[in-house]
Amino acid sequence: METKTLTKKERDKLSPSDVQKRLMKGNLRFTGTKEMIRRDYKKEIEETASGQFPCAVVLGCIDSRVPAEIVFDQGIGNIFSIRVAGNVLNNDVIGSMEFACKVAGAKLVVVLGHTRCGAVKGACDDVQLGKLTGLVDKIKPAVIKAIRDEEAYYGNSYNSEFLEAVAKKNVAYVIEAIPEESEVLKKMAKIGQIEIVGAMYYVETGRVEFDTMN
Repeated sequence: METKTLTKKERDKLSPSDVQKRLMKGNLRFTGTKEMIRRDYKKEIEETASGQFPCAVVLGCIDSRVPAEIVFDQGIGNIFSIRVAGNVLNNDVIGSMEFACKVAGAKLVVVLGHTRCGAVKGACDDVQLGKLTGLVDKIKPAVIKAIRDEEAYYGNSYNSEFLEAVAKKNVAYVIEAIPEESEVLKKMAKIGQIEIVGAMYYVETGRVEFDTMN
């Protein structure tokens, strides 16, 4: 099975829902349910040299186990990938999302958390280390909410279930914050030009689950 990078015409025909389905199918290929696409990267470089038409922007963690293009089986030019520890928000991330959607035409914003996240663990453990301190502080609202909502986990950073609960709540927090921080993305979402969704990547299996943040 072979494919090529998206053209503008192909991308523009996709709805936000279509894009999510595309990513879900790609993850099924990645996890072995179906054969992954055989890619000719030299050809993809040539196809994207004069322009790019990505269908989605993914805000993920810098964790080396979660490269968005690979886990969604996408090639060069098909998705924008923003990576920062703990998939947290700042003005540069918001500005990048605004460019991806309003200027470049992406249809879907995915906030991709993952299990066994070091940044989440750092927030639970109140890590103090240079600029990292301010970064993990952005995750602490999710830690507090998880402690309140998931009393059985006792807030233990060595408890994988608790860490997963915090990671999910952090994704939910970021999804809620994006339209609050960006009037551009808020307007686009309101009229259906884009959707903002959350997902969790399981490092144990390679599986991505959408809309699991509660």
